[in-house]
Amino acid sequence: MIGLLDQPTNGKIIIDGTNTTTLNDDQISSFRNNKLGFIFQFSNLLTDLTVLENVLLPIQISGSNDINEKNAKDLLKSVGLESQIHKRANKISGGQAQRVAIARGLINKPSIVLADEPTGNLDSVTSQTIVDLMKSMAKNLNQTFIVVTHDREHFGDVDKVITIKDGKAFEGDQPSQMEITA
Repeated sequence: MIGLLDQPTNGKIIIDGTNTTTLNDDQISSFRNNKLGFIFQFSNLLTDLTVLENVLLPIQISGSNDINEKNAKDLLKSVGLESQIHKRANKISGGQAQRVAIARGLINKPSIVLADEPTGNLDSVTSQTIVDLMKSMAKNLNQTFIVVTHDREHFGDVDKVITIKDGKAFEGDQPSQMEITA
């Protein structure tokens, strides 16, 4: 719902002061591209594009004439990939691809970055690197990340934990804690 891929049957979703439930399909697409960043379990990079081209893709999709390669290169540097910018996406490792996905998710300076199992396809060492990178980016860029994971232990101390069990949401790691109701 937060990713605007589905509409609620009742209630509303307000992101950055906008009631998204009143938007039409074109407005939802534009809002999603400009206000939300996405990081998936599989990086979903376009293999025929370079690392830099993959990061710039959301800007190009938005139709913006302000394609800021410097910003993309700065993001790639911040995720440790400045030496990989001209490589094709199919020539980098899984951990590198996930770091490209993080940079791509941040390129439009979104209000929220949604990360769906961002470490699910990685070994434990690379997973921890990705978690540490997301936490660093959240702090350094004052960026909100909402992460869905089955690997809670990788994330350590975070600002807020919501556990969903049997269709109910609970604040904290344990379902025995306070239930969240809308």
